Amino acid sequence: MVMTEALPFASDALAGWLPFWKAAGFFLATFVLEDAAAVGAGLLLATGSISWPAAFTACFLGIWLGDAGLYALARFAGRQWFETSRFKKHAPRVARSEQWFRERGTLILIFSRAVPGTRLPTYLAAGFLRVPMARFLLVTGAAALVWTWLVLFLAQTFGAQITRWLAHYQAGSRWLLVSGILLLVVFQLIRRRLANFDARQFTTRLQRWMHWEFWPMWLFYPPVALYYLWLALKYRGAMLPTAANPGIFSGGIVGESKMKTLHDLMRASAEFTAEAELLAGGSVPDRLHSLREICARRKITYPFILKPDIGQRGAGIKLIRNEAQAVAYLQATGAPLLVQRFAAGPHEVGIFYYRFPHEPRGRIFAITEKIFPLVTGDGKSTIAELLWRDDRARFMAGKYLPRLGARQNAVLAQGETQPLVQAGNHAQGCIFRDGMHLNSPALEQRIDEISKNVSGFFIGRYDIRFASEEDLRNGRNFQIIELNGAAAEATSIYDARNTLWSAYRTLFQQWNLIFAIGAANRRRGCEPMTIAACWHAWRQYAALAATYPAAD
Repeated sequence: MVMTEALPFASDALAGWLPFWKAAGFFLATFVLEDAAAVGAGLLLATGSISWPAAFTACFLGIWLGDAGLYALARFAGRQWFETSRFKKHAPRVARSEQWFRERGTLILIFSRAVPGTRLPTYLAAGFLRVPMARFLLVTGAAALVWTWLVLFLAQTFGAQITRWLAHYQAGSRWLLVSGILLLVVFQLIRRRLANFDARQFTTRLQRWMHWEFWPMWLFYPPVALYYLWLALKYRGAMLPTAANPGIFSGGIVGESKMKTLHDLMRASAEFTAEAELLAGGSVPDRLHSLREICARRKITYPFILKPDIGQRGAGIKLIRNEAQAVAYLQATGAPLLVQRFAAGPHEVGIFYYRFPHEPRGRIFAITEKIFPLVTGDGKSTIAELLWRDDRARFMAGKYLPRLGARQNAVLAQGETQPLVQAGNHAQGCIFRDGMHLNSPALEQRIDEISKNVSGFFIGRYDIRFASEEDLRNGRNFQIIELNGAAAEATSIYDARNTLWSAYRTLFQQWNLIFAIGAANRRRGCEPMTIAACWHAWRQYAALAATYPAAD
């Protein structure tokens, strides 16, 4: 009799503890995948299997303590390691980074909470750079509070429908098996990462996040995308930019032929254009024969440029110094290619120009001065070692080192230099500076005259090589190597001296001009490209770009 009475009592006791164990499980799960844990708690809220106080408290505390743990790890263990390692010589740079984070850290911490994938490096950087602990806990606590509530609310709101859809997967063994496999994969990935851990690369990657000019596109462009949507509503046309330049395919958004615009420039402004021609033939021998014929006919000698006819962000541009390099390039891709006479320069600028269709005269919106980085030998260090010691080059090591190949291990003599990039493109490692000091009435008039001779061109960027600043200001003795349409940027925004806000302000002004010119052309009868056609052009370009060799 005593036994039978005790069983219900024990069952009731266990049931009373069940909410606690559920909350504890979600608390611990946040240390593995915090957003997934919060979503899981929200799904239980939708079915009434856990209370709001238990779910919210467990998830919030787990997320907040996890953030604090990352901060503490970097502040105490990471900083102690740095101060006792050979990297201590970089202490002045770290001090500058600390000052930078003190000024902007609050916004960065808030922003990182809303962008999964940025939290780990941001919180580690905050700890390493000694952001005050009270400030860190207050900001991340407030952000975690709002984030946890939002995730739980959304998961609860839509969770009932999701749980009904998953009802036939209630067999726990399946989930257990899947979870086990995932944990094994994660463990193997972590172990492999630790085995190949490079402290120098890790430190550089952390510091790279503090320089917005190196942010990946998915992090930098969301505000621009939101502004684009606003302009699409304002001008009543999401594809209006494709009408900005009626004479260029898609207005220069995607898939346009470089050779077509160069042909127009060569026809009307030959003395200011580096001549080029599209290679004929489909096979490597046929295209090599075409290359030899073009070079002989146009008297183009080594070195010359080979590049894709359709390209963006400097992809695939190669300075060819001999026939062996030309053959290797032709073997690497079957995409349409053009050969272009090498404009020695040695200087290069990007000039962003615009003109409204109803206006008689255009204007220069921005000028980008391009600086080609190099390292200088000391007679004992390899090129790779010189690169890693450079204040800026180390941030682009992922671009430079593969391009250098085996040469990265060469030792440069005292005073000997090694260029790190040939293509005047920021994505390839070129340094950009605001070059509006090079502007002049004579230069603006010359660019305006050239632009009016390109049929259907109203806005875009010229890439120009020139010998001296005096020549450029006087509008003479320069060579246009490319003309890019509506998708081109006023690349002076990437000047490291610019603030993030000033960069966005310039891009917003640029896109407003593109939409306004597209709207003006629409009124004149030019129909914008459809979304489907633009998407098709993008897919074709992406397939081609995957075959392009690494740029110089």
